[in-house]
Amino acid sequence: MNLKHLIQSLKKSSLKHKIIFLSVFIGLVFLLKTVISKNNQPQTTYQTSTAQIGNLISSISATGTITSGNYSNITTKASGTVTKVYVTNGHTVRKGQKIADITLDDYAKERQTAAWVTYLEAKETALESVNQQAVSDIAMWQARQDILDAQDAYDDMLADNTNPATHEAYTEGERTIIIKTLDQTKKAFTVAEAKYSNSKADISYANAKVASAYRNYQENSSTIVAPDTGLISDLSLAPGLLLNANSSTSSTSGATIVSAQTVGKINNTTGQLIATVNLTEIDVVKVKANQKVNLTLDAYPDHTFTGKVLAVNTSGSTNSGVTNYPVTIILDPLEVDIYPNMAVSADIITDIITDVLLVPSTAIKGLTSTSVDVLKDGSVSSVEVEIGQTNDSQTIVLSGLNPGDVVVTSTITQDKSTSTDTASPFGGIGTNRSSGGMPAGGMIRGL
Repeated sequence: MNLKHLIQSLKKSSLKHKIIFLSVFIGLVFLLKTVISKNNQPQTTYQTSTAQIGNLISSISATGTITSGNYSNITTKASGTVTKVYVTNGHTVRKGQKIADITLDDYAKERQTAAWVTYLEAKETALESVNQQAVSDIAMWQARQDILDAQDAYDDMLADNTNPATHEAYTEGERTIIIKTLDQTKKAFTVAEAKYSNSKADISYANAKVASAYRNYQENSSTIVAPDTGLISDLSLAPGLLLNANSSTSSTSGATIVSAQTVGKINNTTGQLIATVNLTEIDVVKVKANQKVNLTLDAYPDHTFTGKVLAVNTSGSTNSGVTNYPVTIILDPLEVDIYPNMAVSADIITDIITDVLLVPSTAIKGLTSTSVDVLKDGSVSSVEVEIGQTNDSQTIVLSGLNPGDVVVTSTITQDKSTSTDTASPFGGIGTNRSSGGMPAGGMIRGL
């Protein structure tokens, strides 16, 4: 029987039958509404995590660049024709090993000769500085003896007023000379001692000049040698190749300056790299030398490199009203090719607290008084806790929780009607109401 026939039958029925029919119909409608309402009760889902004993690591993030690579440039100031090449790319060489020979042009021969003379003169100066140290040593001891002699004369004058040279009483002038002589010998000893002490620095400086002069001679020499031990790469030398000098004119003296040109590289796989990152004035006060650092590079997205803070430049620099403080990081030895100016991201570890109870920071509720929601036996209860230090993701719990307690990190409340998007018999579509995020962790449905 369809609805039309049902209505026609209802019209023909008695009042008693109509009342019974309407009562049954209203009862069915109320029952259907109750069932639908129950099915549409909000469903609660909890994102959870377990309180665990662990280490809280605090770090500061910064970005910068690699400022020195793990390779040395093979350079030369020579000009002429390459006559022989002793190595090729991929060869391993020792420091000082021959790389190539060059037949120099006339201008290059003059520079080589001048560089050799400068080197010999630097060696003579170094030898003279060693000799001068010995002279200064003797002069210092002589000045010390002069003090002792002057002190004896002064003591004799105080003990006996008779001058042993004249056998008469000291005159005022003689007494003044003895006193001033003692004072002068002490000052002379101070000067002699300083000269001897400075002679060590003079020797170091002279030796540095020798090393510099020899490097300049090597760069102007007809023989190119390896500046370091390692693997040859990017070598651009071949027999018969013509090398031209890179020269420029000084704007002050008018002299011709020849600069070195790079003809190859030597990769040192055991060499250490340097990175420089910039910190804000808020972060720089937390960073100190020798703190450990984790680094990543865009060139090696699947690798994490390690190192330590070498130095912190507390002078800083200001640009457009923003002050940055450069921090130098030395990387631990590695075996990959990293070049200067590569971008680097660094996490500087400023503090590590070991063996503490940790929960996700998202589980902490409140500011003045803190609490967490604990899930146990299917029900959630609020527990007051005392918290300690925190980092970007974790917080130390000092009291109120035990290891293994399950804490709620977020709550999601959702209408069941939204799961099917089905219209109600009485009209309207269910709406979705939610609160909280969805961090990683367990997912438990509320009962």
